[in-house]
Amino acid sequence: MKKVFALLLLVALILTIPVAGCAKKPVAPAKTSADFKTVYSGELTTLNYLVTGTTNEQVVAANGVDGLIEYDNLGVLQPSLATSWEVSKDGLVWTFHLRKGVKWVTYQGKDYAEVVAQDWVDALKYTFDPKNASKTANIAYDALKNGAKYFKGEIKDFSQVGVKAVDKYTLQYTLEKPIPYFLTMLSYVSFLPVNGKFLAEQGSKFGTDNKTILYNGAYIVSVFEPQNQRIMIRNEKYWDAAHVYIKTLNYKYNKEAVTLAPEMFLRGEISGTGISTASLDSWMKDPAKKAMVHPASTSFYSYFYAFNFDPKFDAKYDPANWKVAVNNVNFRKAIFYGLDRKVAMLTAEPYSPERRISNTITPANFVAVGGKDYTKTGPLTAISARDSFDKTQAISFRDKAKQELAGKATFPVKIPMPYRSDSPDWTNRVQVVEQQLETLLGKDFIDVIPVGYPATNFLGVTRRAGNYAIEECNWGPDYADPETYTDPFVAGSNYNWPEKSTGYIENGKFKYQTMVDAAKAEVTDIAKRYGLFAAAEAFLINEAFLIPYGIGGGGYEATKLEPFTYPYAPFGMSELKFKGQVVLDKPMDSAAYDAAYKKWLADRADALSKAATTTTK
Repeated sequence: MKKVFALLLLVALILTIPVAGCAKKPVAPAKTSADFKTVYSGELTTLNYLVTGTTNEQVVAANGVDGLIEYDNLGVLQPSLATSWEVSKDGLVWTFHLRKGVKWVTYQGKDYAEVVAQDWVDALKYTFDPKNASKTANIAYDALKNGAKYFKGEIKDFSQVGVKAVDKYTLQYTLEKPIPYFLTMLSYVSFLPVNGKFLAEQGSKFGTDNKTILYNGAYIVSVFEPQNQRIMIRNEKYWDAAHVYIKTLNYKYNKEAVTLAPEMFLRGEISGTGISTASLDSWMKDPAKKAMVHPASTSFYSYFYAFNFDPKFDAKYDPANWKVAVNNVNFRKAIFYGLDRKVAMLTAEPYSPERRISNTITPANFVAVGGKDYTKTGPLTAISARDSFDKTQAISFRDKAKQELAGKATFPVKIPMPYRSDSPDWTNRVQVVEQQLETLLGKDFIDVIPVGYPATNFLGVTRRAGNYAIEECNWGPDYADPETYTDPFVAGSNYNWPEKSTGYIENGKFKYQTMVDAAKAEVTDIAKRYGLFAAAEAFLINEAFLIPYGIGGGGYEATKLEPFTYPYAPFGMSELKFKGQVVLDKPMDSAAYDAAYKKWLADRADALSKAATTTTK
């Protein structure tokens, strides 16, 4: 067991996360800020943070409910509602000591109860109940002792699950097995608390509006009017209110938000806007506008084109024919090698598309071990170094597919490709992809059919419903380990159902699932663990179950939000938080942004070095 603990310490050092205790929270100088104003087109379908799995809806949870830990703007883990913690020598038992006096408040800011250890127990008991249909329950129940068994109904007594309130201010998690990255998981929605008494009072109404949830975080949803507006105000009873500078977050609904936002920003009606590719040139040629524009930061969201192996789209697109075609590996590889990702990315990054193209599902610079980036591990090394676009290979695979599918599939194969009709860049991109693929592979081979849908519940009516043949999808990490990027592709997910493909079942299980399970089981040798995950990821890519495309963020923006002040982490909900942020009087230009970015990099390197030193003491 000493070996396990030593390796936990090693990984904690790599990730600059303290294993025991916590870093002292720095005292920031007083700052002033204007209010934040924005427009949106995709309405929230729930405020129930215990069940939602969408980033759009998790913004409310990220700002309204605090968890045990948080990250500062330099990416160093800090205490939040836990003031300190320790882990047992075998790496299985984590004990957290809670901050006293933290309040749950209503949407009116009135005290309801104190935040106590039982709140985390009650949250997981609700989440682990299958009838509540939590889309993030698996993250927690796979980690905690007996969590999966309770969720599956194999045990009925929740007290056997690895979470308990030792006393009013002491929370304890017992893991199913040592998890090197467990602390980083706590920044995600799956490990947020809830007041059990209030939850029981609300019943099925919990999270249906701003009045049916409680708040212990930086902000309160004071107004919630679907299809009109929502307003979040600073929680004046927040335990760390001194570090919350923006008093009010104003969201106004407009179904044309993406299109209208630039003009609204110029009129001073909102605090920031993305600049679409279509209008970027005109902004850059106007000196006054150019002074407002700077690059938008990239993120660790991974974007990929997914092939759907369980098609449920409209009969006019012939889903049965698509199913025959997509199960032919040469058909998939024809599209894999035929997609010019640079041309597609030009619709979002006309000046520097390469900065966002990714050859792997797990982005570069996400995690490393032994000084080597994960994407340079095993078979991913060759994949990360190549451009998948290859005309010669694409045509060769097309010809093989035609021969193998003769008499089995009808050509051209119809390929419905959904996109959000409110996004000019996405609308443009899907048309570019259609033209580029059909020109290279032939309209007698494939018929790419762009299908537009509104922003509200877009994923619900497209990807999650199996209503697509190929769709541009994305996934964001929940913790600092390659395992987090496997979630969309294992059984039980609702991305592209690769386990329903033919020809890849070994011993009754989808080959990728077997590979992932083996990687998950390796918790002592981190280099070996990463190698196993790399092999599984390479399998998905080499067999063309999807096409890695790029990383999130990027593009250009004009915003009064001061950059590099938000909580930073490549996983969890950190970057959704407004805590620490400031709305400036005017936006930064590119030169000021670049200078701020260089300073942030230097400050971050210094902070990570100090955190690593603290970890080893």
